[in-house]
Amino acid sequence: MKATPTRIAMMLGVAVPALMLTAPAHAQDAATPLAGGPASSPAAQAVPGSPPAPGVAAEQAADNAGDAAGATGDIVVTAQKRSERLQDVPIAVSVIGGEALAALGKPGLEGAVTLVPALNFQKSGTTLNQSLFLRGVGTTTFSIAGEPSVSTVVDGVVFARSGEAFGDLVDIERLEVLRGPQGTLFGKNASAGVVNIVSVQPTRDFGGYVEGGYFTNGDEARVRGALNIPLSEDLLTRVTGFYSRYDGNIRNVATGGRVNGYEHYGARAQVKWTPSDATTIALIADYHHNDDNCCAEVIGTGPLNAAGAAITSPVFGVLPTPQGDRTRAVNQNLVTRTKEEGYGASLQIDTELGTQTVTSITAYRDYRNTEIRDGDFLPQAYVGFNQLHDTGPQTGNTFSQELRLTSPARQFLSYVVGLYYSRAESERVYSRADVVCNAATAPTTLIPCGSTGAPATTTPFGRADFGSVFKNIAAFGQATANFTDRFRFIGGLRWTADQLNVFHSRTTTLAGPGIQPSFPTTATGTGTPATQFRGKTTNTNVSGKASLQFDVTRNVTAYGGYTRGYKGPAFNVFFNLTGTGTNVIAPETSNSYEVGLKNTLFGGKLVLNLDAFYAKYDNFQANNPDLVAGVVVTRFTNAGKVSTRGGEADIVFRPVDDLSLSGGLAYTEARVDRFIQAPGAPVTAVIPAGTALPFAPKWKGSLGADYRWRTGGAVDLFLGAQGNYQSKQLALFSPDAVQRRLGTIGSYGLVNLSAGVGDADDRYRLTFQVRNLFDQSFAAAIQNGGPSGSYRYQIPRDADRYYGVTGRINF
Repeated sequence: MKATPTRIAMMLGVAVPALMLTAPAHAQDAATPLAGGPASSPAAQAVPGSPPAPGVAAEQAADNAGDAAGATGDIVVTAQKRSERLQDVPIAVSVIGGEALAALGKPGLEGAVTLVPALNFQKSGTTLNQSLFLRGVGTTTFSIAGEPSVSTVVDGVVFARSGEAFGDLVDIERLEVLRGPQGTLFGKNASAGVVNIVSVQPTRDFGGYVEGGYFTNGDEARVRGALNIPLSEDLLTRVTGFYSRYDGNIRNVATGGRVNGYEHYGARAQVKWTPSDATTIALIADYHHNDDNCCAEVIGTGPLNAAGAAITSPVFGVLPTPQGDRTRAVNQNLVTRTKEEGYGASLQIDTELGTQTVTSITAYRDYRNTEIRDGDFLPQAYVGFNQLHDTGPQTGNTFSQELRLTSPARQFLSYVVGLYYSRAESERVYSRADVVCNAATAPTTLIPCGSTGAPATTTPFGRADFGSVFKNIAAFGQATANFTDRFRFIGGLRWTADQLNVFHSRTTTLAGPGIQPSFPTTATGTGTPATQFRGKTTNTNVSGKASLQFDVTRNVTAYGGYTRGYKGPAFNVFFNLTGTGTNVIAPETSNSYEVGLKNTLFGGKLVLNLDAFYAKYDNFQANNPDLVAGVVVTRFTNAGKVSTRGGEADIVFRPVDDLSLSGGLAYTEARVDRFIQAPGAPVTAVIPAGTALPFAPKWKGSLGADYRWRTGGAVDLFLGAQGNYQSKQLALFSPDAVQRRLGTIGSYGLVNLSAGVGDADDRYRLTFQVRNLFDQSFAAAIQNGGPSGSYRYQIPRDADRYYGVTGRINF
């Protein structure tokens, strides 16, 4: 394999929105076969998420482009389900190389958000409730019947649940972030964008790697590796495995140990068979097991009243001293944790049909997640302070089938058309166990339940069984009309049909608004099963896009267009569901506009991609304050109208062969335009117009530098630096100005450094890292609801400085 600048950049781990690019060719030039075959070959035409050609087409494409461009290399992406040079794709796309992902403190999407300015992340106590946001838009919900706004696609397979996306990313070729609605080609849960993950493909060369690392501040250890075995010229295999563990960054006073750590292990196997020049068959299977004592929420403030003023509370006699985002201790008798197991398999067949390429992707995934949560944040129950422990195992499976027909690219009208079907089923059995010994008057001293003089202790209990089944069928197509060598029109349509079925039942002795039996039409008394709720909704939709692309010069391409986005209907199905919350949540739609300019300058040494965007979302699906039984609660609703606008810049500068500077900048103004006022609710229960959307900082940027010093001796030296900054962002989306103020994450910046040694042929590498050089503390999320009006903080690993060393052997 040739060491093109693209490959060097990926090996160096360039933490950038885009990697090495060359001057864009005309649109027809972009159709050059990737594997040296005819233009209609599977290698050239049908690439859903990973190139189906024997060997690794993306690598060959980068090598071929590097040969053509001399000192520069290309990035080949599959953002439009066809292999294309990044600079020829008329949408905003950020690309991260696999080595950059591997170098992160958290080798997954949680860490990747530091490298893509438009991408943000909501951290939660379980992966089930975590979410991605693009350009300020995402979906936050506890409902089992709501879909994400940012779709995650791995090797051509769409993950139905947002929680499935947050595992370890190991042996990854690249990660593509497609910004803005992408429903035409990627479906209904791509209303804000797509994260397209492409794993390293099997090749015809025997080889592999072993990598191990150790990191301080919690004793983290990682081991991973891959083995590439070509069984014959036409039958290729690759096996990947990983193991990692981490003690955590938070001390638990109650147990004397650390929390917010994990133990992960898993494997992936790939088989790629080319029975003829016209057909390629790829089989991928994977498995992972995660055991996380994550994510315990620290109590970051003292007791507060509704106005945000400090009050006194006896319970803070047992809580660690609150220090805002510098709090690093909890005192909880139940370790909040998540146990997760998942596996899946996909079969992709690419074959020629005349001049067309037919692609079939059949996939099945199974996902199991159990959330265990300490909801009282205390070491035991006290008078006036109940103990609340939750357990919520969830199971799910997804079957999907995609069938596509892809035309050759070198013709006046090139196109991709297809059919898609998926069925995603989930069920959760959630239980809540309380220990209660309340007194008639609020206590001024802390008295444990069960002690002398304490009121009698009761143990109310609630259990809910609920689930959902999403069925989706769609027909889609996107075509490019090449009017001239420099001017083209891109149009697409998607017809979608959705069916969503849900059920919910609960037995409980718990009392209070929102937690009494949900549907007591046949209930005979406290604690008896309520009538099971069953709901069903169907919907059809036509969405699509239209855009123009013009090559201003051979090195400058301009584009602009309109996209109609869509996200399907939902239900608000979760533990505390009541009869007033059983309404159908209508589909969310959006109108999005984007213009951009892709520039390749100085013979490919400088790439500067610019874009501006505006999008308006109607029937925005979000957690929103609503009135239930006379009490304002937060639940999943059609909140109203929101919009987002801004501009983005991606830059890569490579002044000499072994020095790369890269970064990105995003300005995003995402806000509420008008939220719906629930019937009977006061105006103060509505999030006011102009309020910023959560996890949408106005400014966010990253800048990285990587240098390889070729000494001419036994070893080369590798130096790297990466920094990122983001302005303040709202974490607590509330109608109350005090809560929004207290739930705002302040601005912060991080600097990471690395230095390493390796041989000239890249057979081994030893790298030393310091992350968060200046020990900048910050919170990943802030919520209210802590003891006595306090606020809870999520503190991520990267909120502290730590050091690490990684060794890798390639063979």
